[in-house]
Amino acid sequence: MIKEYSETHLQKIGIGIHKETIQLIKIYNEDRIHMILHFSTNLICFIILSGYSILRNEELVILNSWAHKFLYNLSDTIKAFSILFLIDLCTEYHSTHGWELMICSVYNNFGFFHIDQILSVLVSILPPVVDAIFKYSIFSYFSHVSPSLVVIYNSMNE
Repeated sequence: MIKEYSETHLQKIGIGIHKETIQLIKIYNEDRIHMILHFSTNLICFIILSGYSILRNEELVILNSWAHKFLYNLSDTIKAFSILFLIDLCTEYHSTHGWELMICSVYNNFGFFHIDQILSVLVSILPPVVDAIFKYSIFSYFSHVSPSLVVIYNSMNE
């Protein structure tokens, strides 16, 4: 009687472990499917937006002209102040939580898992790289367009 009870009990445990294993495999596969769907959705959106920007260039030209008119009507001091403000807001060290939020939202959007080590590496590397790119583009573009803006920017930055 004890032998029969232990055999049926072991069979029930084996069936329970088998069901749990199948359920865990299904959850794992669903996560992978969601990651693939997120990535393919983002890829399709990028292709559609790229095609629209290539094929519908007239609307983008009008929007670009409005932006240029707005920016050229600003004084050089306001331009330099807004450039400094945006660079400091986006790339300085006091914005690490903002960078963490942006990187985590990109991770979640593409369906990747949250890994703290990768997040800390990206938060420590991305702000200086973006800062250098911003400053290079400012000096290369505005030195030709408005040399007085570069002088004001340098004096405000010091």
